[in-house]
Amino acid sequence: MAEAAVSAAASTPSLAVPAPLPVRAVLPWAFFVGLLALIALYFVGAEQGATSVFAGTDVHEWVHDGRHLLGFPCH
Repeated sequence: MAEAAVSAAASTPSLAVPAPLPVRAVLPWAFFVGLLALIALYFVGAEQGATSVFAGTDVHEWVHDGRHLLGFPCH
């Protein structure tokens, strides 16, 4: 009797179907994440010297290891 219950449950698989995401719902989030990535790339790659937004070397020191990891020369 237990075998009949198991085989009946196994014969009717239920498939989970993901709901489609409309592009209009994803596009603002993709733009926001892209903008944050560009800002982070600027601070890691170019925040020093002539294009510096903040005076001093604080930002440079905070992202120093990330600069070397991504291949940006700094000294």
